[in-house]
Amino acid sequence: MKIRDFGVEIWMNRYENHCALNLAETCVESLTVAELLDMADKRDDILSELLPMKLTYGAIEGSDRLRGLIAGLYETQTIENVVVTHGAIGANALVHETLVEPGDRVVSVLPTYQQHYSIPESFGADVGILKLTPEHGFLPDLAELRRLATPGTKLICLNNPNNPTGALMDRDFLLQVVEIARGCGAWILCDEVYRGTDQEGDGMTASIADLYEKGISTGSMSKTYSLAGLRLGWIAGPKALLHKVSIHRDYNTISVGMLDDHFAAIALENRDRILARSHEITRRNLAILAEWVEGEPLISWVKPKSGTTALLKYDLPLTSEAFCTRLLERTGVMLTPGSAMDMEGHLRIGYANGEAILREGLKRFTAFLREEQAARAA
Repeated sequence: MKIRDFGVEIWMNRYENHCALNLAETCVESLTVAELLDMADKRDDILSELLPMKLTYGAIEGSDRLRGLIAGLYETQTIENVVVTHGAIGANALVHETLVEPGDRVVSVLPTYQQHYSIPESFGADVGILKLTPEHGFLPDLAELRRLATPGTKLICLNNPNNPTGALMDRDFLLQVVEIARGCGAWILCDEVYRGTDQEGDGMTASIADLYEKGISTGSMSKTYSLAGLRLGWIAGPKALLHKVSIHRDYNTISVGMLDDHFAAIALENRDRILARSHEITRRNLAILAEWVEGEPLISWVKPKSGTTALLKYDLPLTSEAFCTRLLERTGVMLTPGSAMDMEGHLRIGYANGEAILREGLKRFTAFLREEQAARAA
């Protein structure tokens, strides 16, 4: 099996530990163990929970405690509708390898996380790309989706909230997508790792698993819950589908770590506190970024409605990789080139790191833009 290089992950692996200011980060600023335990009022008694643990494989599908808490993030899901995975990246891969066979029709939006079109391509699927455009607010063009989702389509892949644009499909929009999927018999896989970061209300948009009998939601502790170091995700969906997923999962996961499971459960038992922190960070920082974009003549965007990232269009005669490499070398500021997401001419910026990092990074970014502009005017 041959598969394309994973553009974003290669870029991140190359530079994220060698930059001064990481504006490529996609997680809400990560929690320390101490911060998590303080939120849960467990700093003083955590060892009494951990020391008696015998470090076996633990519950294969994830503990009932954790799966019940994950099910509680949805309107209609139960423990039986949830299986725990090695991050959302593991969840997505398992769904693709369970459903997609050579010759199957798969429709994926773009931009999105590259798994959702490169994995089915590697299996020999017929992948139709639904390009998201600023003219539609980076939401899927439903007429184009109807055209691409031909009868017998196996799978439609969505990402909501979208990475990298921050576009958000609300319940009514998702129900229109469901109607299209139901009409051609397709499953819908919706990568919902940024769910909970909406800029308005309680932050929680509707989940595809609650709206469609063939809807599959994937999520994780990484982005919204600031705990990427746990490497813990999940699939929520129909029981029969999860049974098929588990057959594949036995070959590459067995179980997640007991400590990961335990700390994820602690976090979700205190999710109101974590979500309040995430909303404070994402809403404050997006306002800072919006003010900056408004003052930069070389930068344009569609302002995100959710998530932790934005897609910036720039007006300079540079490839996005050259732009980001030059910016990093001269200022220490790391962004992600659009070419890593098949979106040349754009840059992805993460705005959910610490406020001081964002402000200083934008300050250096401005200086870089001025220098480039002056050099071209000379």
